[in-house]
Amino acid sequence: MKSREIHLTAYPKGEPGPDNFELAEVDIAAPKDGQVLVQNRWLSVDPYMRGRMSGIRTYVDPFQIGQAMEGGAVGEVVESNNPKFAKGDWVLSMQGWREAYVSDGKGLQKIDTSLLPPQAYLHIAGLTGMTAYVGIKRVIDLKEGETLWMSAGAGAVGSAGIQFAKAMGAKVVATAGGKEKCDFCREIGADAVVDYKEAGNLAKAVREAASGGVDAYFENVGGTHWTAAMEVLKPKGRIAACGMIQRYNDASAQPLPDNLANIVAKSLRIQGFIVTDHMDLMGSFMTDLSQWMMAGKVQTRETVREGIASMPDAFLGLFRGENLGKMLVKL
Repeated sequence: MKSREIHLTAYPKGEPGPDNFELAEVDIAAPKDGQVLVQNRWLSVDPYMRGRMSGIRTYVDPFQIGQAMEGGAVGEVVESNNPKFAKGDWVLSMQGWREAYVSDGKGLQKIDTSLLPPQAYLHIAGLTGMTAYVGIKRVIDLKEGETLWMSAGAGAVGSAGIQFAKAMGAKVVATAGGKEKCDFCREIGADAVVDYKEAGNLAKAVREAASGGVDAYFENVGGTHWTAAMEVLKPKGRIAACGMIQRYNDASAQPLPDNLANIVAKSLRIQGFIVTDHMDLMGSFMTDLSQWMMAGKVQTRETVREGIASMPDAFLGLFRGENLGKMLVKL
């Protein structure tokens, strides 16, 4: 059969553009003994993928020029010669950015679509939700009654984090860009929301929204948000550093903030983390998430594009701020 997939044509310098991607058609062989044929139904695009376009290994290998890219995907087994999988099984994989593939079953995780829609395993019930949970529960160790500042509150991780923190009994101040995103943050439970595009002095705006300061900060943005956090955090404040999307497309290094001395003056604790280093929390995450969802404390929002050809623009849309909640591509 024929399948289409997205290849990276060149490592971008600065902001990527459509010319960095190409749509290729490839032949998919019939599955042999021990193999399955999977047709993807939902694909994920995520900010961390920008780092894989640098040609340099960070915590994961870079994408290879002229080869199919990779990312989270949910697909359906349409043909199986593997006793562990049956036709009709839904599977989670990292075989995204393509319509179909053959696998020996390694790296495929069966998912239960009777409990949640299949695409939920790419966001709230997958690594996206797990990222928010790890950052708040383990890295920050958020306590009931504390105040959390959640940056990129209308994004996939941010919107999950707002709701998880509220379910844990904390107060949440969110930052987002534009009225629609700020309204969404309020809708899902944020106690106060700051539109960073209109705030002027971001540190002052967040401090006022938080009635004095915050106990913890969830870092998704970097740049001006990071600088403001150094001012707003209370003594012995904690930062969970998950991502810094404001800096991902910088063509050259930017100067450091001039207020980093607050790390010492305030005895701040800062920890960056990669969610896959904390998979021992998966059991407690699924237990808590199930309870919160059944209690109506967690809802989801998706921004959906259609078709494999829309993958590059969906990815680039993350940096243009075009997603509310999780950005997905439906095949």
